[in-house]
Amino acid sequence: MELERIYENVRKQITFQPKAALILGSGLGNFADTVQIEETLDYHAIEGFPVSTVPGHKGRFIFGYVDEVPMVIMQGRVHYYEGYSMEEVTLPIRLMRLLGAKLLFLTNASGGINEKYRAGDFMLISDHISSFIPSPLIGANDEKLGPRFPDMSDVYKKEIREIIKRIAKEEGIPLQEGVYIQFTGPAYETPAEIRMARLLGADAVGMSTVCEAIVANHMGMDVCGISCVTNMASGILPQPLSHKEVQETADRVAPLFERLVRKSLTAVYQERLK
Repeated sequence: MELERIYENVRKQITFQPKAALILGSGLGNFADTVQIEETLDYHAIEGFPVSTVPGHKGRFIFGYVDEVPMVIMQGRVHYYEGYSMEEVTLPIRLMRLLGAKLLFLTNASGGINEKYRAGDFMLISDHISSFIPSPLIGANDEKLGPRFPDMSDVYKKEIREIIKRIAKEEGIPLQEGVYIQFTGPAYETPAEIRMARLLGADAVGMSTVCEAIVANHMGMDVCGISCVTNMASGILPQPLSHKEVQETADRVAPLFERLVRKSLTAVYQERLK
């Protein structure tokens, strides 16, 4: 099995034992600079491992401590739109769980669908809509990894969301809460698609995260996610969408995003994992 072979490959190179996993989305690339790094591993050094082709995504695992939390951090994720299969896109999640991570903390950049949102807002993900991407669980099921028909009623654990909301309030960081929808990308959505997504109940849209959450939930991990709304989605404002705008907004709010993620991670670890 490819996953087992990759796991054995990584274990020959890495001795660190993480308890939590973090995926750094746009705007959090510099988060790693504040980590007490013990070991690093480039994706290129793992035979058969998918490598990100998106500008600004470094493409490596970082093993170390965020305050007292033993972490594995993905500095750069891979996306379905890059041409990888869903199995390949979500393979890093399975790998991090096998390495010992029990918590998956997801971050991303998104487009705001909810018209009460503004560029630069943070949204705690309460639920998701996966109907427009292939399920990463299609195919033969390995019972050692998870059940054939996993329950999806509480993917983003309510208890963890309550901890994060408390931390945001203590830190004075405004935090929205809503539903995230994943489309395949790489084209941004049309105004009609955004109107459809709003009718379905989505508050923010992006091209990642949902498939990762599904696989983590399948393997029994605790999952939480915070999305940085870097722009309003197509058709809400008059200007066209651009990756440059996404990067500029993400960079502007990065220090606040980093503080929210760091404080939340520590609190969740102390109250759920320690």
